[in-house]
Amino acid sequence: MKQDTCATSTRGMVTSPHALASQAGLDVLARGGNAIEAAIAVTAALCVTYPHFCGFGGDAFMLIADASGHVQTISGIGQAAQNTAGYTQAIPTRGPRSMLTSAGTVDTLGQAFDISRSALAGTQNWETLLSPALQLARDGFAMTESERFWLDFRQSDAAAMPGVYPAFLNQGQVPANGYVRRQPALAATIETLAQRGPRDFYEGQLAARIAQGLADAGSPLTAADLARTRARIEAPLRVAYRGGTLLAHRPPTQGITTLEIMGILERFDMRSIAEGSADYYHLLAEAVKQAFIDRNRHVADPDHVDVPIERLLSTAHLDQRASAIRMDRALPWPHVFQQGDTVYIGATDQAGNAVSMLATIYFDWGSGVMVGDTGLLWHNRGASFSLDAQHPNCLAPGKRPFHTLNPGIYLKEGKPHILYGTQGADGQPQTLSAILTRMIDYGMDPLTALSRPRFLLGKTFSDARDTLKLEDDVPDAVFAELAARGHELSRLPAQSPLMGHPGAIVIDPLTGAMRGAHDPRSDGRALGLLITS
Repeated sequence: MKQDTCATSTRGMVTSPHALASQAGLDVLARGGNAIEAAIAVTAALCVTYPHFCGFGGDAFMLIADASGHVQTISGIGQAAQNTAGYTQAIPTRGPRSMLTSAGTVDTLGQAFDISRSALAGTQNWETLLSPALQLARDGFAMTESERFWLDFRQSDAAAMPGVYPAFLNQGQVPANGYVRRQPALAATIETLAQRGPRDFYEGQLAARIAQGLADAGSPLTAADLARTRARIEAPLRVAYRGGTLLAHRPPTQGITTLEIMGILERFDMRSIAEGSADYYHLLAEAVKQAFIDRNRHVADPDHVDVPIERLLSTAHLDQRASAIRMDRALPWPHVFQQGDTVYIGATDQAGNAVSMLATIYFDWGSGVMVGDTGLLWHNRGASFSLDAQHPNCLAPGKRPFHTLNPGIYLKEGKPHILYGTQGADGQPQTLSAILTRMIDYGMDPLTALSRPRFLLGKTFSDARDTLKLEDDVPDAVFAELAARGHELSRLPAQSPLMGHPGAIVIDPLTGAMRGAHDPRSDGRALGLLITS
């Protein structure tokens, strides 16, 4: 079951790609906790139960909204090591030299916890919120179909991922259904983190163990690099859409790209276009192309390059991009793709507070390297840097890498209306354009919107065909019409896990009623809590 629909007496709702993680958040709400506290519990649990897509050794992004519509973002991006010597020819995509950036997830959770205490009068303590993750790591859980899929999918890369193969196998084989995954080393790390607090990951006893493990593995990261790591609290970017406002993180994330896509689509009458038709997929794909051209030219760390945010989201620029779209002809697409993998978490509580967030270790299984005896898989986000000095995302000491992650919130009548986000790297803005138009323009409930066939443009980390890929349940007539317009097409199986794993929660701005879902392509679940008294 992927969705629970709740009545107007709903106390709160959470959604994530794993039912046990969603349950951890629901339990927080049942104890009277708030949306931030629930999101922390969910994320920590996912760092255990979804090791192929997220972990404490990765990055995280959070939007926090209160009932009045005040929103702030936390960007937890690990910066490049101060010592980048030796990266002259190429940056490895796996292995120790791909462990080039520090990890921002734990500091994101820590700063969110501080906001919960200071702004929302949070009642849950840090150790309690990490307790479900600790129990799952220590006592075990049934391995997911998603993990099994990605273990099997990446076996040809096993030699480059010594922290995964054979560590996550069972007697040298991909585990069978029902296999109980236990992670005692990770449990010990979580216990230390729970007892000593989030900054111990960067400056305390745990940080010393992590720094030693990174050095022993051959990463350029040092204890000083860990200590410099701080998530940033910033105001969100905004764009108008259908009488509401879409919000996203600032660069170096591609949140601006999703906003550009939706700003372009705002200039078309979507209701005159049949959802699921050739016109529908063509228009979305062409809007994606227009926004990706800007992304590839401009989006990087604004501390190091000028990112023209105001111009890219201006009325004149969005008008120009929309006018460049031809409905009868596809724009050729030779542009470079971006990679990555992640998980989406959404949470809302009875007071109207809401959290929309993503956590990631970049590629599935990240760097593939375990950090010493900590049980931590480190991410490989540093592999996204370019070594071209003219590229906006070129490598530099202390620089934050470009990030595909971009969770969002849609405000309606000034209040949180839709929480949304997805796994899927380059596919993230593409998937979001589909699910947002389906929910906002076509009035679909979250589960229906997430279940409908999707598209994916160009090469990705999981499919190297430089084509417009559609799932096989798209009608043949649509394929034929898109081909006639010049799209180079490929098919993926219906409900393919390569299409990303979005989640969404819709909140009625008048009644507070909630409906949520996580993608049927994942192992997830949206759970709502009803007041029983």
